[in-house]
Amino acid sequence: MNKKLILIFIFFVSVIECSFAQVDQSPQVGIVEHLGSTIPLDLKFINDKFDTVSLKQIINKPTILSFVYFDCPGLCSPLLEGLGDVMKKTDLVLGKDYQVITISFNYRDTPEKAKEKKTRFTARYAKGNSDGWIFLTTDSTTIYKITHAAGFITKAVGLDFVHPSAILAVSPTGMITRYLYGITFQPIDFKMALIEANKGQPRPTIQKVLLLCYSYDPQGQRYALDVLKIAGILIVFFIIVFVLIYLIKPKKTNNNKN
Repeated sequence: MNKKLILIFIFFVSVIECSFAQVDQSPQVGIVEHLGSTIPLDLKFINDKFDTVSLKQIINKPTILSFVYFDCPGLCSPLLEGLGDVMKKTDLVLGKDYQVITISFNYRDTPEKAKEKKTRFTARYAKGNSDGWIFLTTDSTTIYKITHAAGFITKAVGLDFVHPSAILAVSPTGMITRYLYGITFQPIDFKMALIEANKGQPRPTIQKVLLLCYSYDPQGQRYALDVLKIAGILIVFFIIVFVLIYLIKPKKTNNNKN
Protein backbone atom coordinates (compact mmCIF):
# COMPACT_ATOMS: atom_id res chain seq x y z
CA MET A 1 0.00 0.00 0.00
CA ASN A 2 1.60 3.30 -1.10
CA LYS A 3 1.78 6.48 0.97
CA LYS A 4 -0.96 8.23 -0.98
CA LEU A 5 -3.43 5.45 -0.30
CA ILE A 6 -2.50 5.40 3.40
CA LEU A 7 -3.19 9.16 3.68
CA ILE A 8 -6.56 8.75 1.97
CA PHE A 9 -7.47 5.91 4.32
CA ILE A 10 -6.54 7.95 7.43
CA PHE A 11 -8.57 10.92 6.19
CA PHE A 12 -11.52 8.63 5.43
CA VAL A 13 -11.50 7.12 8.95
CA SER A 14 -11.20 10.57 10.55
CA VAL A 15 -14.20 11.92 8.66
CA ILE A 16 -16.34 8.91 9.65
CA GLU A 17 -15.37 9.25 13.32
CA CYS A 18 -16.22 12.95 13.32
CA SER A 19 -19.55 12.37 11.60
CA PHE A 20 -20.71 9.65 13.97
CA ALA A 21 -19.39 11.51 17.01
CA GLN A 22 -21.75 14.33 16.09
CA VAL A 23 -24.67 11.91 15.73
CA ASP A 24 -23.99 10.20 19.06
CA GLN A 25 -23.91 13.38 21.14
CA SER A 26 -26.67 13.50 23.74
CA PRO A 27 -29.26 16.05 22.65
CA GLN A 28 -30.45 18.94 24.80
CA VAL A 29 -33.98 17.92 23.89
CA GLY A 30 -34.83 14.51 22.45
CA ILE A 31 -34.63 10.79 23.06
CA VAL A 32 -31.67 8.71 24.20
CA GLU A 33 -32.81 5.12 23.78
CA HIS A 34 -32.39 2.81 26.78
CA LEU A 35 -33.54 -0.39 25.12
CA GLY A 36 -33.28 -3.37 27.46
CA SER A 37 -33.09 -1.19 30.56
CA THR A 38 -35.66 -1.46 33.34
CA ILE A 39 -37.48 1.61 34.57
CA PRO A 40 -37.49 2.14 38.38
CA LEU A 41 -40.72 0.42 39.43
CA ASP A 42 -40.58 1.69 43.01
CA LEU A 43 -41.36 5.28 41.93
CA LYS A 44 -44.66 6.59 43.29
CA PHE A 45 -47.30 8.69 41.55
CA ILE A 46 -50.82 9.97 42.11
CA ASN A 47 -53.28 8.48 39.65
CA ASP A 48 -56.43 10.00 38.15
CA LYS A 49 -58.43 8.50 41.04
CA PHE A 50 -56.27 10.45 43.54
CA ASP A 51 -54.60 7.29 44.87
CA THR A 52 -50.85 7.03 45.49
CA VAL A 53 -49.48 4.11 43.49
CA SER A 54 -46.10 2.72 42.46
CA LEU A 55 -45.27 1.61 38.95
CA LYS A 56 -44.75 -1.89 40.31
CA GLN A 57 -48.39 -1.95 41.41
CA ILE A 58 -49.81 -0.95 38.04
CA ILE A 59 -47.42 -2.37 35.44
CA ASN A 60 -48.54 -5.99 35.20
CA LYS A 61 -48.99 -6.37 31.43
CA PRO A 62 -47.46 -4.93 28.22
CA THR A 63 -47.57 -1.18 28.69
CA ILE A 64 -47.32 1.89 26.48
CA LEU A 65 -45.72 4.84 28.25
CA SER A 66 -46.30 8.39 27.07
CA PHE A 67 -44.89 11.58 28.56
CA VAL A 68 -46.83 14.83 28.25
CA TYR A 69 -47.80 17.89 30.23
CA PHE A 70 -51.42 18.91 30.42
CA ASP A 71 -51.17 22.58 29.41
CA CYS A 72 -48.91 21.89 26.43
CA PRO A 73 -49.72 24.22 23.50
CA GLY A 74 -47.99 22.03 20.92
CA LEU A 75 -47.18 18.32 20.65
CA CYS A 76 -48.87 16.72 23.64
CA SER A 77 -52.51 16.75 22.56
CA PRO A 78 -51.66 15.60 18.99
CA LEU A 79 -49.53 12.83 20.51
CA LEU A 80 -52.38 11.62 22.72
CA GLU A 81 -54.79 11.85 19.79
CA GLY A 82 -52.41 9.83 17.62
CA LEU A 83 -52.03 7.29 20.43
CA GLY A 84 -55.80 7.11 20.88
CA ASP A 85 -56.34 6.71 17.14
CA VAL A 86 -54.00 3.72 16.88
CA MET A 87 -55.60 2.21 20.00
CA LYS A 88 -58.98 2.30 18.22
CA LYS A 89 -57.49 0.62 15.14
CA THR A 90 -55.73 -2.26 16.90
CA ASP A 91 -57.48 -5.55 17.57
CA LEU A 92 -55.77 -5.80 20.96
CA VAL A 93 -58.05 -5.07 23.91
CA LEU A 94 -57.12 -2.12 26.14
CA GLY A 95 -56.98 -3.14 29.79
CA LYS A 96 -56.77 -6.84 28.92
CA ASP A 97 -53.98 -7.32 26.39
CA TYR A 98 -52.16 -4.10 27.25
CA GLN A 99 -52.47 -0.81 29.08
CA VAL A 100 -51.43 2.79 28.52
CA ILE A 101 -49.82 4.99 31.16
CA THR A 102 -49.54 8.72 30.54
CA ILE A 103 -47.18 10.55 32.89
CA SER A 104 -47.04 14.33 33.22
CA PHE A 105 -43.48 15.68 33.29
CA ASN A 106 -44.69 19.01 34.76
CA TYR A 107 -44.70 18.89 38.56
CA ARG A 108 -47.32 21.67 38.55
CA ASP A 109 -49.89 19.36 36.98
CA THR A 110 -52.46 18.11 39.47
CA PRO A 111 -54.52 14.92 39.79
CA GLU A 112 -57.56 17.05 38.92
CA LYS A 113 -55.98 17.95 35.57
CA ALA A 114 -55.04 14.30 35.05
CA LYS A 115 -58.65 13.26 35.63
CA GLU A 116 -59.89 15.92 33.22
CA LYS A 117 -57.47 14.76 30.50
CA LYS A 118 -58.33 11.13 31.08
CA THR A 119 -62.05 11.79 30.79
CA ARG A 120 -61.53 13.69 27.55
CA PHE A 121 -59.35 11.10 25.81
CA THR A 122 -60.84 7.86 27.12
CA ALA A 123 -64.33 8.99 26.12
CA ARG A 124 -63.10 9.24 22.52
CA TYR A 125 -60.59 6.41 22.26
CA ALA A 126 -60.81 3.81 25.05
CA LYS A 127 -63.73 1.84 23.55
CA GLY A 128 -65.36 1.47 26.96
CA ASN A 129 -62.16 0.35 28.69
CA SER A 130 -61.19 3.59 30.41
CA ASP A 131 -59.46 1.81 33.33
CA GLY A 132 -56.83 0.61 30.86
CA TRP A 133 -55.55 4.16 30.27
CA ILE A 134 -53.98 5.59 33.42
CA PHE A 135 -52.93 9.23 33.90
CA LEU A 136 -50.29 10.01 36.54
CA THR A 137 -48.79 13.08 38.21
CA THR A 138 -45.92 13.37 40.67
CA ASP A 139 -43.21 15.60 42.13
CA SER A 140 -40.18 17.01 40.28
CA THR A 141 -37.69 14.50 41.75
CA THR A 142 -39.74 11.51 40.61
CA ILE A 143 -40.30 13.12 37.21
CA TYR A 144 -36.56 13.45 36.74
CA LYS A 145 -35.97 9.81 37.72
CA ILE A 146 -38.58 8.35 35.38
CA THR A 147 -37.77 10.57 32.37
CA HIS A 148 -34.03 10.00 32.89
CA ALA A 149 -34.59 6.24 33.02
CA ALA A 150 -36.67 6.43 29.82
CA GLY A 151 -34.15 8.67 28.01
CA PHE A 152 -36.83 11.34 27.54
CA ILE A 153 -35.07 14.71 27.62
CA THR A 154 -37.05 17.94 28.02
CA LYS A 155 -36.14 21.57 28.58
CA ALA A 156 -38.15 24.06 30.62
CA VAL A 157 -38.80 27.43 28.95
CA GLY A 158 -40.71 29.62 31.36
CA LEU A 159 -43.86 27.70 32.31
CA ASP A 160 -43.69 25.60 29.16
CA PHE A 161 -41.37 22.87 27.92
CA VAL A 162 -39.70 21.89 24.69
CA HIS A 163 -39.76 18.13 24.39
CA PRO A 164 -39.67 15.21 21.95
CA SER A 165 -42.67 13.24 20.74
CA ALA A 166 -42.53 9.49 21.24
CA ILE A 167 -44.11 6.58 23.07
CA LEU A 168 -42.36 3.64 24.75
CA ALA A 169 -43.33 -0.01 24.95
CA VAL A 170 -42.52 -1.58 28.32
CA SER A 171 -42.66 -5.24 29.35
CA PRO A 172 -44.65 -6.48 32.39
CA THR A 173 -41.37 -6.43 34.32
CA GLY A 174 -40.62 -2.81 33.37
CA MET A 175 -38.09 -3.43 30.59
CA ILE A 176 -38.05 -0.85 27.77
CA THR A 177 -38.48 -2.82 24.55
CA ARG A 178 -39.38 -0.30 21.85
CA TYR A 179 -39.56 3.42 21.04
CA LEU A 180 -42.09 4.71 18.51
CA TYR A 181 -41.54 8.25 17.32
CA GLY A 182 -43.85 11.00 16.13
CA ILE A 183 -47.51 11.83 16.78
CA THR A 184 -49.09 9.18 14.54
CA PHE A 185 -48.43 5.45 14.68
CA GLN A 186 -49.06 2.52 12.36
CA PRO A 187 -51.30 -0.22 13.83
CA ILE A 188 -48.81 -2.94 12.82
CA ASP A 189 -45.94 -1.13 14.57
CA PHE A 190 -48.08 -0.56 17.65
CA LYS A 191 -49.19 -4.20 17.83
CA MET A 192 -45.70 -5.58 17.22
CA ALA A 193 -44.30 -3.29 19.92
CA LEU A 194 -46.80 -4.71 22.42
CA ILE A 195 -46.13 -8.32 21.35
CA GLU A 196 -42.39 -7.75 21.80
CA ALA A 197 -43.02 -6.09 25.16
CA ASN A 198 -45.02 -9.09 26.31
CA LYS A 199 -42.07 -11.34 25.40
CA GLY A 200 -39.51 -8.94 26.90
CA GLN A 201 -37.70 -8.60 23.56
CA PRO A 202 -36.11 -5.19 22.92
CA ARG A 203 -36.24 -4.15 19.25
CA PRO A 204 -34.79 -1.03 17.60
CA THR A 205 -37.01 0.88 15.20
CA ILE A 206 -36.18 2.13 11.70
CA GLN A 207 -37.48 5.53 12.78
CA LYS A 208 -34.37 5.96 14.89
CA VAL A 209 -32.22 5.62 11.76
CA LEU A 210 -34.38 8.11 9.89
CA LEU A 211 -34.04 10.63 12.72
CA LEU A 212 -30.27 10.76 12.15
CA CYS A 213 -31.11 13.25 9.39
CA TYR A 214 -33.39 15.28 11.64
CA SER A 215 -32.93 17.51 14.66
CA TYR A 216 -35.53 18.68 17.12
CA ASP A 217 -36.68 22.27 16.53
CA PRO A 218 -37.55 23.72 19.98
CA GLN A 219 -39.34 26.78 18.57
CA GLY A 220 -41.56 24.84 16.19
CA GLN A 221 -41.74 21.84 18.57
CA ARG A 222 -41.13 19.42 15.70
CA TYR A 223 -38.35 17.48 13.99
CA ALA A 224 -36.71 19.45 11.18
CA LEU A 225 -34.28 18.43 8.46
CA ASP A 226 -30.69 18.83 9.67
CA VAL A 227 -28.63 20.12 6.74
CA LEU A 228 -25.29 19.69 8.54
CA LYS A 229 -25.92 16.01 9.29
CA ILE A 230 -27.02 15.35 5.72
CA ALA A 231 -23.95 17.16 4.37
CA GLY A 232 -21.72 15.06 6.62
CA ILE A 233 -23.36 11.83 5.46
CA LEU A 234 -22.98 12.87 1.81
CA ILE A 235 -19.31 13.71 2.31
CA VAL A 236 -18.70 10.29 3.84
CA PHE A 237 -20.59 8.66 0.95
CA PHE A 238 -18.53 10.41 -1.73
CA ILE A 239 -15.28 9.62 0.08
CA ILE A 240 -16.24 5.93 0.10
CA VAL A 241 -17.02 6.10 -3.63
CA PHE A 242 -13.70 7.86 -4.33
CA VAL A 243 -11.69 5.30 -2.36
CA LEU A 244 -13.46 2.38 -4.02
CA ILE A 245 -12.85 3.83 -7.48
CA TYR A 246 -9.18 4.41 -6.62
CA LEU A 247 -8.78 0.83 -5.41
CA ILE A 248 -10.70 -0.85 -8.22
CA LYS A 249 -9.51 1.27 -11.16
CA PRO A 250 -6.64 -0.56 -12.93
CA LYS A 251 -3.35 1.28 -13.07
CA LYS A 252 -2.26 2.53 -16.45
CA THR A 253 0.91 0.98 -17.82
CA ASN A 254 3.31 2.80 -20.05
CA ASN A 255 4.21 0.02 -22.52
CA ASN A 256 4.17 2.12 -25.69
CA LYS A 257 7.54 3.75 -25.32
CA ASN A 258 9.08 1.66 -28.05
